[in-house]
Amino acid sequence: MIPVFGSTTRDAARRLNRADLMRRLVARLHHDEAVIGGIGHTNFDLWASGQRPQNFYMLGSMGLAPSIALGVALAQPERRVIALEGDGSMLMHLGALGTIAMAGARNLVLVILDNGVYQITGGQPTLTSHGVDLVAIAKGAGIARAGWVADEAEFEAIVERALVEDGPWLIGVRTDDAAPEGVTDRDPVRIRERFMQGMGVRR
Repeated sequence: MIPVFGSTTRDAARRLNRADLMRRLVARLHHDEAVIGGIGHTNFDLWASGQRPQNFYMLGSMGLAPSIALGVALAQPERRVIALEGDGSMLMHLGALGTIAMAGARNLVLVILDNGVYQITGGQPTLTSHGVDLVAIAKGAGIARAGWVADEAEFEAIVERALVEDGPWLIGVRTDDAAPEGVTDRDPVRIRERFMQGMGVRR
């Protein structure tokens, strides 16, 4: 039986494989949902899971995936928007959580993939490895639908809910530090133009 969302603590949550989670997420996208991939290995595994014109692969702007996703969600309220962000990046822009709560974008889903390290720069520990709980911070900021998922089954179940039920949502996931399964295209103009076409604002 899948527990009520939010009943799992960060310490009790299993460490899940990031690439596997990206595949599970992408497999559930069927209605032109926008996905904003934060920098680093989360971005790379999103790319490896299958490119879509509705995916935006950030390059260099660390910590801004939630803010970019909020902008898209407010601009296109009928479209479900998913932001994928790592713990190190989220720690750089905690103020975005309060802004997301205040804006109340019902179509926004934020997935935090927390491996406790700055993996792309050498594995230095982040504050989450010393007890900082990003889900608790999100709840304190006013995001009521925030919680850790216990395992792959709960991740899939909560993603399914978040794609149809009002948010904003924040889904916290403990992840491993496995190497990514691909490397994103590094052409920012091509990424931007393809995404704008995917959003229906560019021919």
